Amino acid sequence: MLDIFQYAFMQKAFLVGMLLAIIIPLIGVIVVLKRLSMIGDALSHTSLAGVALGLILGIHPIVGAVLVCVMAAFSIEAIRKSLPKYAEISISIIMSVGIGLASVLSGFIENGAAFNSFLFGSIVAITNTEVILVVIVTLIVVVTFILLYKELMFITFDEPGAVLAGIPVKKINFVITLLTAITVSVAARSVGALIVSSLMVIPVACAMQLAKSYRQTVLFSVAFAMLFTVVGLFLSYYWNLKPGGTIVLTGVVVLVPLMIAKRER
Repeated sequence: MLDIFQYAFMQKAFLVGMLLAIIIPLIGVIVVLKRLSMIGDALSHTSLAGVALGLILGIHPIVGAVLVCVMAAFSIEAIRKSLPKYAEISISIIMSVGIGLASVLSGFIENGAAFNSFLFGSIVAITNTEVILVVIVTLIVVVTFILLYKELMFITFDEPGAVLAGIPVKKINFVITLLTAITVSVAARSVGALIVSSLMVIPVACAMQLAKSYRQTVLFSVAFAMLFTVVGLFLSYYWNLKPGGTIVLTGVVVLVPLMIAKRER
């Protein structure tokens, strides 16, 4: 079975897959525990508008996706703060705008195949430049998460209490919002804009069935994401399936028994 590693494109796919399996759950833990799990959906759909804009303007699609995702993420945060009792409305509004823009702008793209590759991703066709970009983003996210670990945990569970404790909540939320947008944009190229939000939630959901603490939830989430990625890439290679979708379905196959077992227990 190890003949899969004799191909350079599969080596890059596993490298990028493992790196994304680290950073997506790290962001996912914060998003899920803050009850904003749908933010991944909103940003991933909005990233498609950025991809379309980049293709139209002749710039790299990932650059367009990052710019639009960053604006969308901060718009969600602004609306959420202005309507604290209806925070989920902010996600619905931005997702609607993103889907609308992506739909309209896609009509002006001459190379439809380039745009479609972002819908479900193409982890086996990423370039060396994109690999380097993923490595850089991974380093930034991991270092930030480690340095702000205690503050993030406090803010995640009790944001008002964190403010009273003197934690710079606004600055930290700014950083996390920025990293979430960048992570979703970069991951959309590899695993697909329509799939990245699932990878942000499913490993965390699996971890929550077993974990007994915040630290365990983080570690188990990363472990599950890595497991799903490895199994998904193997299955997609040998069964000729789409990698992104196979990784997500692998996660679902694991999540369902875990939920049933926890309920029975």
